[in-house]
Amino acid sequence: MENQHLKRRSLLTGVAAVAAATALPRVARAAIATPFSFDLEPPLVDRAEFVEWMAKNRGEDRAFLEQRYDRLQAMVERNDVWDDAVKRAFMLTPREAFVQKINRSHSYDHNFLDIGYGVTISGPHLVGRMTNSLDLKLGDKVLEIGTGSGYQSAVLAHLTDKVWSIEIIKPLAERTRGTYDQLIAAGYDEFKAIQTKSDDGYYGWEEFAPFDKIIVTCGIDHVPPPLLKQLTPNGVMLVPVGPPGAQRVLKIVKGIEADGSTRIARTDIYNGRIVPFVPFRKLDGDRISGTHNG
Repeated sequence: MENQHLKRRSLLTGVAAVAAATALPRVARAAIATPFSFDLEPPLVDRAEFVEWMAKNRGEDRAFLEQRYDRLQAMVERNDVWDDAVKRAFMLTPREAFVQKINRSHSYDHNFLDIGYGVTISGPHLVGRMTNSLDLKLGDKVLEIGTGSGYQSAVLAHLTDKVWSIEIIKPLAERTRGTYDQLIAAGYDEFKAIQTKSDDGYYGWEEFAPFDKIIVTCGIDHVPPPLLKQLTPNGVMLVPVGPPGAQRVLKIVKGIEADGSTRIARTDIYNGRIVPFVPFRKLDGDRISGTHNG
């Protein structure tokens, strides 16, 4: 199975490398002096200390580092991030590498940003809250539905070394795979944990199932049964559920009763607040056609 994946990945990488070469910002201005590890602890209490440490150890741009630090403070104040591990993951992820060049100066704005193909990169606040609500632990297998820009999976890769992501829009999947691979070449070894493919995410990724955690980044009017089936007992899924443009982000916990039956617990991570998402589109053969809404 691993060899099959590597073949798929190499096909994506070959197509994407040329296009990505001119699109990716020079995130690390120098070779990364301190490679990522799961015990890497940048200073998060003081802004100047954080910027200095990251510039020295990760070779990143000071202006973006200042913006990243300030955005985290706002996210903590809004209760979008509360776990130290997720704070660290956010602070180690160069969001500016995943936005389009025209929007790079807005990388850390409290906004969704257009990334082409009719989709967006979610705002940092939403990524933070969904990531924290996922309760991801090192060693967990996590599946993302809707790779998009690649930013959400990049954050996840700082929390676990087992990340799979599916994107239905093939040219976007190719572009994002190219972004990952360029960042890996620049020294961001943590992104080696991310395996990707272009497919219809409604059916999950049976080859690597089951998953401890599943995160869906597109809106649908029901919880997809194939994804629920691929979730481990006591696993957690985050999925935006509701009519088009008016979803609520549900946290689904899959419990197993003593008799073997499945028990599903649902909570709303925004306590009823509406959060619009791009639609959960579907494939008809090789063509994207309509959505998976019932």
